[in-house]
Amino acid sequence: MAHFAQIVDGVVKQVIVVHNNELLVDGVEVESKGIEFCQNLLGGEWKQTSYNGNIRGRYAGIGYTYDADADVFIEPKPVLF
Repeated sequence: MAHFAQIVDGVVKQVIVVHNNELLVDGVEVESKGIEFCQNLLGGEWKQTSYNGNIRGRYAGIGYTYDADADVFIEPKPVLF
């Protein structure tokens, strides 16, 4: 299964699971096919993420930011009270 993060104004709003079959082009997984699937389903901007952190530095969570220049997800800083 592949995971895709929806990005709104640079912030991850949700992460969904997409079956690997939706990414296949001639038997090879292609991120752009997964992005196209997510956009057709829910609209908006999407980037692939992965649990093992080999895509964009780390697994994206809700509230993480996306740095387009570095092409990485950034964990939110803790709020101190």
